[in-house]
Amino acid sequence: MLPSLVLNLHRFHDYLATVLGATGGSFQARGPPGMRFLITCDPENVRHMLVSSFVNYPKGEEFASFFDVMGDSFFNADGESWRRQRTRVQHIMSASGLLGFMARWCRDKVETGLLPLLSYMEDNNAPFDLEDVLTRFTFDMTAMPVFGVDTGRLSTDLPPTHVPTAMDAVMEVGFFRHTVPVSCWRLMRRLKIGPERKLAEAQPVLRRFVDEMLERRKKKKLKGGVIISEEQTAGSRAAPDVDIASFYMDDPEYVDEGGEPREFLYATLINYMVAGRDTVGATLAWFLYNLIRHPRVADAIRAELAPIVAARKLKSATAADDTMVVFEPEETKPLVYLHAALFESMRLYPPVPIERKEALAEDVLPSGHRVRAGDKILISVYAMGRMEGVWGEDCAEYRPERWVTAEGGAVRHVPAHRFASFHAGPRSCLGKDISVAQMKCVVATVLWNFDFEVVEGHVVEPKLSVILQMKNGLLVRAKRRRVVR
Repeated sequence: MLPSLVLNLHRFHDYLATVLGATGGSFQARGPPGMRFLITCDPENVRHMLVSSFVNYPKGEEFASFFDVMGDSFFNADGESWRRQRTRVQHIMSASGLLGFMARWCRDKVETGLLPLLSYMEDNNAPFDLEDVLTRFTFDMTAMPVFGVDTGRLSTDLPPTHVPTAMDAVMEVGFFRHTVPVSCWRLMRRLKIGPERKLAEAQPVLRRFVDEMLERRKKKKLKGGVIISEEQTAGSRAAPDVDIASFYMDDPEYVDEGGEPREFLYATLINYMVAGRDTVGATLAWFLYNLIRHPRVADAIRAELAPIVAARKLKSATAADDTMVVFEPEETKPLVYLHAALFESMRLYPPVPIERKEALAEDVLPSGHRVRAGDKILISVYAMGRMEGVWGEDCAEYRPERWVTAEGGAVRHVPAHRFASFHAGPRSCLGKDISVAQMKCVVATVLWNFDFEVVEGHVVEPKLSVILQMKNGLLVRAKRRRVVR
């Protein structure tokens, strides 16, 4: 790659945003043989590659090798394999019993896990890593619908995070492999040195985790007897009997004749965990960080929540003023300003800051750049959210009002190729609606009950990873808000 890009690797995303801003939104880079890139954040190029010419821009075999722990799962897959898997995921994510449970589980986990842990941290009066707490929360929140098992990562003794650490290693090493020649990282993998050693240690951890979850799931099913229907599950707050793993356990492509998991099942279930835990956890951390930095926005969200709390007070006059308020997803779903503040945070800090594609055939992009077959394309979603030509002169400012219509009663529609935090085109995020509903519920509840202060001198910056996590975490102190209602 370009020497300057390597020299600025420590600030990779901001460096790309600077260069793309100076080059009109696209530039080409060449490095060692096999490393010919076009890097872009031009919305018209994005629409061309992700929507109108989608077939010509798959992820490619090299991408799949970067994330070999994901195997042939939908994270890596292209073509017919990807279409078959996406159809199945779409079916799973539209199951009403599962979706209803996910909404209830999120709300209950906030009440019984997240709020007590934050209260415990406040009582200790010591700094803590809010990003770690949030990713523990999203780990638990994801594992239950995937396996039907509560992993208990939010208990006050803060259980070890070997599995989440292994998941982080997969994303960090995947990013590293993007930045060096294939021959280099393959040699490091063979020798088990550098980042590749970290990945080699992570893979058996993830495999053991899946085995443990499937075993716990099996024992729960045997103990509970027959598996009840989705309709019966929908009325219960207990662990779901229709979990995501259930949709794969009878498929010979995923399990062998003895019912033991094949590699395809391991990869697929890890894929679900990464999709749920990593992206939502990173988004929540950056969202709360932005609200800490912009108290005006936090106060505006609380003002939007106040009528809900007041209405509850009228219905339950006996509720104590110092009782924790836990919002229901149905209550926060219609809140426009909360939604705008979330999307504004995702504009500046997209959970997946960069997308990688490979050209199958020669093509000319709307920007006029010519790509050859085999060229690698990097789409900087991070940079696109910071382009004046897309978002105006105040693009660097956190201003949720840009998402609110002139009438003030609705969220302004922005096409996915201009706001690609949920991807765009045929590979758009299937979990968008449920994840947005969950994040609004979580942040509303946390923000209403707590104030946070970032520890003085703590530096918050992006980690070098495929997921936009924080390099140093988010060290804060918490203070309980006691609102007179």
